Amino acid sequence: MKPRTPRSLALTRAMIAARFPQCPKDDPAAHRQLSEAEVEAYLDRILLEQDEGDLWVFGYGSLMWKPEMDYAEARPALLRGWHRRFCLWQWRWRGSRRTPGVMLALDKGGACRGVAFRLAAPGVRDKVAAVWKREMSGNGYRPRWVKLVTRQGPVRAIVFTANTECERYAGRVPDEVVADHIAQACGEAGACAEYLLETVLKCEELGIHDPFLWRLQELVAERMGRVAE
Repeated sequence: MKPRTPRSLALTRAMIAARFPQCPKDDPAAHRQLSEAEVEAYLDRILLEQDEGDLWVFGYGSLMWKPEMDYAEARPALLRGWHRRFCLWQWRWRGSRRTPGVMLALDKGGACRGVAFRLAAPGVRDKVAAVWKREMSGNGYRPRWVKLVTRQGPVRAIVFTANTECERYAGRVPDEVVADHIAQACGEAGACAEYLLETVLKCEELGIHDPFLWRLQELVAERMGRVAE
């Protein structure tokens, strides 16, 4: 994977730091979390369908810049039939009930470019455990097996898609409304705008130009700029 120098973005870390000098305290009651047993059960079920050997995981958002996996290889990959969308309400970590954030997930339709991570056998369960808990605890995602396209050939991988049956699923919210929420949301883990910025920066570094993400960072920067005036 050949990194490149990112283009200049409208949204910046300095802008975000100025808008959110402190993060609010976490509110565990903001929405239901899956229990440890439920999270483990999902992992048990998905691994029952695993082919012997290495395990592949597809990253399209924070997994690209914060994988939290002991991976042996990372390669560019294309997923057909799913696209990035900010379609999950975030009432904790990067938002609150008072100022909800919106997080990325995969929704049906289109295509998505990201990164395929290979976790080398043996011990793939332990290697995926930390990121599995991170992604699954909030009940916003559902894991599934998909086929990825890579230059080295097809790869069967796990991806985290939107849980369309949970209360956090926002559906097709207009970009302008998504930008409104991202610009004002912050939680214990940081600003929602930071999540967007880091995702766009990583995409640009990897040569993945996502017009949706690019336009969204411009909209968020415009809104945050208004507040600073």
